[in-house]
Amino acid sequence: MGAVHPRVLGYLGRALSLELSAVQQYMTQASLVELWGEAEAATRFRRETVEELQHAEQIVQRMLALGVAPAASQLRPVGHAPDLAGLLRLDLTLEADLIQHYAEAVRFCVLVGDAASEAFFQALWTDEQHHAEELGAWLRSLGPNHDPSMERATF
Repeated sequence: MGAVHPRVLGYLGRALSLELSAVQQYMTQASLVELWGEAEAATRFRRETVEELQHAEQIVQRMLALGVAPAASQLRPVGHAPDLAGLLRLDLTLEADLIQHYAEAVRFCVLVGDAASEAFFQALWTDEQHHAEELGAWLRSLGPNHDPSMERATF
C-alpha cells in the first residue's frame, strides 16, 4: 500500500476518538435510562453503542492495514441531562460533530486524490447521517409536550 498523507492519518485518529466517545456516551446512557425504568430506551442506547463500536473497529482495522498503531487521543466526557430528550439532544450534538469530521475527511481525501480513504470516510459519513436522522426521529417522537419537569437523577 502506498504512502498515506499524514493528515489522513490524523482524520483516522480523531475519528477513533469521536467514535469511542460515542461508545462511552451511549453505554452510559443505556445504564442511566435503565435506572430510570426505561427499558426500551436502554435497549436502543445499547444498539447505538454496538453501532459506534463497530465504527471504531473499522477505523482500527483501517489504521492497522495502513501500518499505523491505533490510538484515540482524547475521549470526550459523557454529557448528562435530567431526561431522555436532553440525552438525545446531547447525542445529536455528538453525531453532528462526527458528520462534520467525516465530511471534512472526505473533502480532504478528494483534494489529495486518496480514493480508498475517501470511500472509507464516505461510508462512515453516510452511516452517521442516517444515525443522526434516527436519533432526531426518536427525539421528535417524544412530542413537543415532553415534560422536562420529570427530571430524574443523573450523575
